Amino acid sequence: MNHIPVLLNEVLQTLDDINGKTIVDCTFGAGGYSRAFLECGANVIAFDRDATVAPIAEKLANEFPGKFQFINEPFSEIINHKSEIIDAIVFDLGISSMQIDTPERGFSFRFDATLDMRMGNAPHTAAELIENSTVAELARILADYGDVKKAGPIARAMKDTLPTTTFELRDLIHNPKDIAPVFQALRIAVNDEMGEIESALAAVPELLKPDGICAIVTFHSLEDRLVKNTFREWTTSPGDPRLPITIAAPFKLLKTFTPSDAELSHNPRARSAHLRAVRKISH
Repeated sequence: MNHIPVLLNEVLQTLDDINGKTIVDCTFGAGGYSRAFLECGANVIAFDRDATVAPIAEKLANEFPGKFQFINEPFSEIINHKSEIIDAIVFDLGISSMQIDTPERGFSFRFDATLDMRMGNAPHTAAELIENSTVAELARILADYGDVKKAGPIARAMKDTLPTTTFELRDLIHNPKDIAPVFQALRIAVNDEMGEIESALAAVPELLKPDGICAIVTFHSLEDRLVKNTFREWTTSPGDPRLPITIAAPFKLLKTFTPSDAELSHNPRARSAHLRAVRKISH
């Protein structure tokens, strides 16, 4: 399946007029968001730790000379690429269709492949993570990152068999409903996805210019809860509300979106997507 940018129209609506503005696309992937931003006249700085997307980035750089910059690093590194003119920071979290649909990457239980799951230069593959973790550590990963109900028994089975391929892992999971959550949990752990999001979010308030927007598309409850809670902190006035002098919140919450029926009809993978956004208040 070709990669289809999720909630693209809603992201563009949230960012409003971006002609001449500088946008950081933290999750370049197949370049759907970046291309749309460039076609609207924006300047784009794109991050992706997956080196396989470099040819797509090179093509965009050639099509939009002087308007596009690609950085082959995790988006947690945005703090090290400061600019005084960042008008928007956009995240399309989760895994890309390209990664799922490339069998040798080992992300999908639909294909028999080496149990890898690395998005970039992660230190360990999923197979190595299983081998190097205790049953208790694996059970925690499955429960925390996949909400797997029988995390303990599955973790023990994983340690007993030490699967090295996707089918070996799939076949030791007796309940079909647990297969996708187990794969998700291992992928998140292998790539430290939650740590990446936390580090990147911590950098956003400093990087955005006044009136700048941070827009984030999430795909599962764990990352959505982290984004939602962070945005709540940013949009809540600090201090004691009973005091006569209050400090204004640094951000304003913008309208949230979920995919329309029309989008879901041609892109079923968008069904769990949720767009949240905030605007930095100019004081």
